[in-house]
Amino acid sequence: MEIRRGIGDWEFFDLPMEMVYQAATEWKSALKGVEKPWLCWHVSEPWTRLQVNLVKQIGWTPIVGYDPDCGDTKKPEFNDCITINFNEQFGFQKMYMHFPLEFAFLWTERLAFWHSDLLVRIPLMAKTAGVFETLPDGIVAACPQYGRGLRDRLFPTTYRMWELIGMTTAGASEDQFAKGAGWWKHFWFHPNCPDEKERKKRSAHYYDHGTGVMYWHRRYGGKVQNLNERDFREGHCTSIGNKSYVEIKRIAGRKMIAKQLEINFKIEEVAERMGLTELL
Repeated sequence: MEIRRGIGDWEFFDLPMEMVYQAATEWKSALKGVEKPWLCWHVSEPWTRLQVNLVKQIGWTPIVGYDPDCGDTKKPEFNDCITINFNEQFGFQKMYMHFPLEFAFLWTERLAFWHSDLLVRIPLMAKTAGVFETLPDGIVAACPQYGRGLRDRLFPTTYRMWELIGMTTAGASEDQFAKGAGWWKHFWFHPNCPDEKERKKRSAHYYDHGTGVMYWHRRYGGKVQNLNERDFREGHCTSIGNKSYVEIKRIAGRKMIAKQLEINFKIEEVAERMGLTELL
């Protein structure tokens, strides 16, 4: 499906890798001299502005990418950050953060990232940044998920590393790509999956983003730094486990991410509750 080519799903990605390599040279050029990049994926102006200010607060450089699905194709403008149109070479109808994240080794030595709907108290933000700053090359940090309930803990095929918040390093990213086990969905369709026998084995695993990273860790001994999802739950403005969440009527083929977020969560209220009002 055309709509899924840019969301980070190997089952539907059919472009030559040369296009990615060429695009990544431009991404790398944009980050020249940046030692601590933190990717903020723009879907809503007030939410991205607060995330950008949070990243600057703890001494990292905000890197703003953006999704055409947010409804505004114009380049977002925020102060003291680097904005990259990761979609410029491709023209996808949707592009998720997972797309450039998969190829981090091509354009940066390390990259912190988080969901567009996540806010973090400043002390926890500083503590997490401290973990990221000392993470050696070859290691990835993220939130492990052991399935979607207690029963799933008995089935490692449901495990994944969740990209709610995390950091990757060039060494980890490159090794994941070489072994065909990274951030994208349906990692068994990765072009570097060794053979059909391995492909069949992998296809028994959960399909979603980050399952490949968990597989890389468990199958190949890839090194991970676990982050506790519960530490960040307070500021995750999501429909997950939210009985009062209101689903809006969507345009066919679009998630309406910005409107969905803004309708369900008042950023001023969330910021006040988390001590972030001064960063609005």
